Amino acid sequence: MVPEERLAQIVDRFEYLEACMAEGSGDIAALGREYAELRPMVEQIAAWRSLRDGIDEAEAMRDDPEMRALAEEELTELKARLPEAEHALQIALLPRDAADTRPAILEIRPGTGGDEAALFAADLLRMYLRYADAKGWSVEIIEEQHSELGGLRELVARISGDAVFARLKFESGVHRVQRVPATESGGRIHTSAATVAVLPEAGEVDIAIDPADIRVDTMRSSGAGGQHVNTTDSAVRITHLPTGIVVTSSEKSQHRNREIAMNVLRARLFDAERTRAAAERSDMRKTQVGSGDRSERVRTYNFPQGRLTDHRINLTLYKLDQVMAGDLDDVIDALVADAQAAQLAEMGA
Repeated sequence: MVPEERLAQIVDRFEYLEACMAEGSGDIAALGREYAELRPMVEQIAAWRSLRDGIDEAEAMRDDPEMRALAEEELTELKARLPEAEHALQIALLPRDAADTRPAILEIRPGTGGDEAALFAADLLRMYLRYADAKGWSVEIIEEQHSELGGLRELVARISGDAVFARLKFESGVHRVQRVPATESGGRIHTSAATVAVLPEAGEVDIAIDPADIRVDTMRSSGAGGQHVNTTDSAVRITHLPTGIVVTSSEKSQHRNREIAMNVLRARLFDAERTRAAAERSDMRKTQVGSGDRSERVRTYNFPQGRLTDHRINLTLYKLDQVMAGDLDDVIDALVADAQAAQLAEMGA
């Protein structure tokens, strides 16, 4: 188990933050963030301590002949709950990904499969939008291009809210679909794919971009129509020369487009740096869920059988309709649990 000294330090720090916030001293926003991060840990510490104290009290009661039977019964129940409480405490104390609390940049693009891949990409977008709505998250579409059949050629969106990146970061990779396409007249099942990338939003303090390293081009917006389309050079395309990364934004305001494009560019550069650092820490091993490898096939959506399979954790669910309607928690919870188990294993817990 975790040394009592470390638990005491966490609780002491939490109580100090609580006192500072009550007094209104210091950087309240920063104090609030740290307080919120420590609160789940402190709650689990309190639950574990309460259970342990209960066991000690029941042990002492066994010395009383009149209370022995009751004490034995209570001990059996409390000791049965102890492993679960210890595991929950270990999970709460695991090192957190510093990006977990950040908004996320979601990117969806069709892969192999032509028009059907674009239609599937649009289905994935609807799935994530419904999930975001169920979570109370805010979605801002940055770039969206559709095919003639209503499929999705490209989507870049910013999603903000509580623990967005923590919940969506395992979605990155190749998503494969098996179904009879609407464009198929012979009733044959086709396989196509779409790629999903989820990047943590980065600020200027995370990634400093030298103005000499970017080229900014303005162009006319393209879209479904409207008074601002094809009338002004408001769209912005930014090219990061050292990496070749290209970002575009096509809102009505050129100033806003430049701001949006720079945010997306920072997110992509930040993600590349995080991926490089993670690869170095793991000696280039790519077995960890959420490694960021965009070429990894992560999930298959089999419509004829109503089956979803996540290949990274060998998870199969026969509730594809619910998943496509935005009910992703069962999948994401399983991925989070698997990542936590891997962390515990690495720490020898």
